[in-house]
Amino acid sequence: MNSPRLLAVGGAHVDRRGRMTAPFVAGASIPGAMREDVGGGAFNALRGAVQRGAKGTLMSVRGGDAAGDAVAAAIAACGIEDLSAVFLDRATPSYTALLDRDGDVVAALADMSLYELTFAKQLRRSKAREAVAEADAVLCDANLPEAALCKLAEIAEIADKPLFAIAISPAKAVRLRPILAGLSCLYMNRREAAVLAGTAADSTPGALAQGLRAVGLGRGVITAGGSAVFAFDRDGLTVIEPPAPRRVIDVTGAGDALAGTTTVALMRGLRLDAALREGVAAAVLAIECASAVPQLDKKAFDEVLALVPQASEMA
Repeated sequence: MNSPRLLAVGGAHVDRRGRMTAPFVAGASIPGAMREDVGGGAFNALRGAVQRGAKGTLMSVRGGDAAGDAVAAAIAACGIEDLSAVFLDRATPSYTALLDRDGDVVAALADMSLYELTFAKQLRRSKAREAVAEADAVLCDANLPEAALCKLAEIAEIADKPLFAIAISPAKAVRLRPILAGLSCLYMNRREAAVLAGTAADSTPGALAQGLRAVGLGRGVITAGGSAVFAFDRDGLTVIEPPAPRRVIDVTGAGDALAGTTTVALMRGLRLDAALREGVAAAVLAIECASAVPQLDKKAFDEVLALVPQASEMA
């Protein structure tokens, strides 16, 4: 499958990130700079997948405001087919994160009521069924409300198309519980994995994998910032130790880059361990750039991929 078609369903919204230039102190006013661009878990991941050779289609929702216009322009600039619905009387969703001077998230606010109100209705329309039927795989994020996720899983199952998902946050990850058994792979961090598995966030990778298998998830990837990345399926558990970034600019979007790149590698037929190496390389490049979506040109990607060790099996 040289150019697989990936349909992404989920977040495509305004992404604001304020980076502090002094140490973080709770309750204090701290100098820094604010950056605004277009992000969203599904859209970020799809942009990475397109750079790695996929044909992309996006289904999201947005408002009829200037922010919505910016989202539409960003989608078009990537050459992605846009099947999103526009609600002229609504505000486009947004995500605002505050980062400390090391680039780590201190706090974030997601203003995404439009997703809650409209996504389930959008997925009941024939356009959604047609888009899934035309895709080779579907990638969603937990910005969708539970009813929309269940409907999307139903459509994907009927069309016999693999469904991948991004957990987004511990609060939103629980929306995926009803469809875990139907997912081809779920991308999550340790806190999100612990919420779904019913274990402590500091549980061993084996315990997290065992808990997730017990609730129906057959394959998943678990990240922990710059620490080891774990992947599991029904047969075992593997780990990759990411190389240290040459510079840390902004961690935002690293998980999305990993998800999109790993997904398209799996669609090309790579094994999970080999696909995950490519995902880790994309995540490192995301950390090294100010944008939520890194440039994955072949030379830069291959340079970082060469630094990513082979996955090793865990007992």
